[in-house]
Amino acid sequence: MQKLIIFALLGLLILPLTVFARIGVGIDRGQIYIKEPLKPGGIYELSSMQVSNTGDEESYYELGIAYKDENPQLRTPKEWLSFNPQKFYLKPGESQLVAIKLTLPVKVEPGDYFNYIQARPAAEEEGGGTSIGIAVGAKLFFSVVPANFWQAITWRVSSFWQNNSPWTWVVFGMVLATLVVVFFKKTFSFQLGVKNKAKPKRIRKT
Repeated sequence: MQKLIIFALLGLLILPLTVFARIGVGIDRGQIYIKEPLKPGGIYELSSMQVSNTGDEESYYELGIAYKDENPQLRTPKEWLSFNPQKFYLKPGESQLVAIKLTLPVKVEPGDYFNYIQARPAAEEEGGGTSIGIAVGAKLFFSVVPANFWQAITWRVSSFWQNNSPWTWVVFGMVLATLVVVFFKKTFSFQLGVKNKAKPKRIRKT
């Protein structure tokens, strides 16, 4: 009987810890509003978002995209946005800064776009388990200007070059140096061959 009472008391002590343990999520901003109109084909680094575990249980977290049917703006396709890191692990009170990149296709409908960027708890592995149904989101607003195909191609190349600088300059310099070396080698070999052909032959006297 005494053992039963002891186990019951232990259960009462442990039960509140189990019942009130919770997973929470928080972000450091309510919206990301891009005032400057964006160009088709452009690659844009948006403001980073800090995601925090506001609960008292450790968990995996991820960023995603959500919509609301009543918004009149165009929807941002999910493949336009990428997050780094996409999934991460946080203990209670920890935070993670997530970089957000927006890549516009060369062919894109001009106009105003809107979506929510959501931070939410996630399953430990891809395809394993289900994510917990809590999330917080920041509104993302931006506009895309009209452009023809060649303008979009130019903006894509320019964006890629700027976003990957200085490595783009390093690669360009290496390619240019290689071309110069190949050019001088071919020119020197050609000149040497011409000189050898033009050298007069000696006539032996009999």
